[in-house]
Amino acid sequence: MPSAETENQDFHRRAERRLADHPDCTIVVKYGGNAMIDTDLKRALMGNLVLLNRAGFRIVLVHGGGPDISLALKRMGKESVFVHGLRVTDAETMEIVEMVLAGKTNKGLVSDLHVAGAKAVGLSGKDGRLLEAEKQLSRGIDVGFVGAVTKVNCGILNTLIGAGYIPVICSVADDGAGQTLNINADHAAGYIAAALKADELLLLTDVAGVMEDPGQPDSLLNRMNAASARDMLATGKADKGMIPKLEACLTALEGGCRAVQILDGRVPSAVLNHLLGDEPTGTSVTLE
Repeated sequence: MPSAETENQDFHRRAERRLADHPDCTIVVKYGGNAMIDTDLKRALMGNLVLLNRAGFRIVLVHGGGPDISLALKRMGKESVFVHGLRVTDAETMEIVEMVLAGKTNKGLVSDLHVAGAKAVGLSGKDGRLLEAEKQLSRGIDVGFVGAVTKVNCGILNTLIGAGYIPVICSVADDGAGQTLNINADHAAGYIAAALKADELLLLTDVAGVMEDPGQPDSLLNRMNAASARDMLATGKADKGMIPKLEACLTALEGGCRAVQILDGRVPSAVLNHLLGDEPTGTSVTLE
């Protein structure tokens, strides 16, 4: 069994090789789902991000908070309703979403990164007008105060990244007229990755990757292109939770992000293994 020193040396060699090909390598990680409520998985991810940040990778963490939001709504006697993977958000739900995402979840992740040894700053889409948004219909259905990103203002991100911080972003924004909007975190991550021209967008999920048949766990697609993703969305083959992830893949790739990978967030060190390991994991989504 290799010693800790040997493993550390191997990590740095692999990181140096990756960074030699892409100096200032920017990685946008979208974190959400049930992996957020598993303490061991959360600790492993925070450790991965700190290691990568120290090695020279420029890390941006975008997070959801579905389990936390659903629990808060349940405690207040409100049911969670989803349409095409988007949470139906009335005025009361919007207040709860912002309270949970921008408060408990965001600041909790910032603290976790600090404990792991990173410098992190928590942001919502409102801060520095990071995310500009407008009210969104879901395929013609009004789902309440749900927004679509219209513009990403990267100045604050570039300032933080350049100073060695990990920005931690929750996907709450406003419409410019004071109305708070709930942005799907996958969608937000896709737009942020595109605006930053990121080297890679990593979407962590609760499954092994994209399934050709969601009912068959052995139908994992190791690779798919944008045309296949569009077809899966158009024909209804995509599982409801995968819909916003595939849409985020298309947004990122068409906006200039170099690569997108959908990873199983239930696997410890999934991010580190993907970026620096030898075995392919999850589903790689490419433009062509």
